[in-house]
Amino acid sequence: MLKKEVSTKDNLDVLYEDNHIIVVNKRPGDIVQGDKTGDKPLSEVVKEYIKEKYNKPGNVYLGVVHRLDRPTSGVVLFAKTSKALPRLNKLFKEKETQKTYWAVVQEAPPKEADRLVHWMKRNPKQNKSYAHIKEVPDSKKAILNYKLIKKLDRYYLLEIDLETGRHHQIRSQLSSIGCVIKGDLKYGASRSNKDGSIHLHARKLEFVHPVKKSPISIVAPVPENDSIWKACDQL
Repeated sequence: MLKKEVSTKDNLDVLYEDNHIIVVNKRPGDIVQGDKTGDKPLSEVVKEYIKEKYNKPGNVYLGVVHRLDRPTSGVVLFAKTSKALPRLNKLFKEKETQKTYWAVVQEAPPKEADRLVHWMKRNPKQNKSYAHIKEVPDSKKAILNYKLIKKLDRYYLLEIDLETGRHHQIRSQLSSIGCVIKGDLKYGASRSNKDGSIHLHARKLEFVHPVKKSPISIVAPVPENDSIWKACDQL
C-alpha cells in the first residue's frame, strides 16, 4: 500500500477561516481526532497551523465539531473559540446543517435517484454498521437521498444528501443496495485503493455562522492526483 499523504501545518488545505471557525479539506489519510493508532490527528495539525500563523503563545483552543472516517476526504469544520463550539454543536445536533457527499460506486444504482431509509446497527468489535430494512434492537434510523450525477467509464458518481449522521451510514446504506464505494473493502469492494482511501468525499457543508449568523456554504475540491476524482470533477 502506498503511504497516503497526510495534512501538516505547511500543506493544510484551508477552505475558510475567520476569528471563530476554521474549515479544512481533509486528506484521506488524516484522522480527525486522536485514536489508538497514536497518529497525529488533524485537530493537532490545525492547532499547529494556527499557532504558527498567528504567533500564538501557549495552548491554542480548537473544538472538534464533527468527524469524517479516516479513508474519506472533504470538508471538516472546527471551532476556534469556546463561544463558537457549543453553538456549532447545537447546529449539528438539531440537524440545521446541510451535508453533501460525493461517492464513486462500482455498480449503477437501482434508481437514478432515491431516498434510502434503514435502521443502522453498529458492531463496535468490527467497527462496522449494518443496514436493516426494519427496526431491530439497538438500531437507529438512517436516511439519505442520492442521485446519479455522472457515469464514468467503469464507475458511477452519486451525490448524497444526509438527513441523519450515523456511523458509516453512507458506506453501509449504499452497500445494501449493491452500490459499494470504490476501495471500501469493509463494505464489499472487490479491491482496495492503493493508498488505502475510499472514494467518498464530503463535498459541501452549509450552515449558519455561529456568531455572525450569516449563511455559509463551503465546497471542498476533490483529492488531487486521482484520475477518477478528476474525471468526476469535470461535470
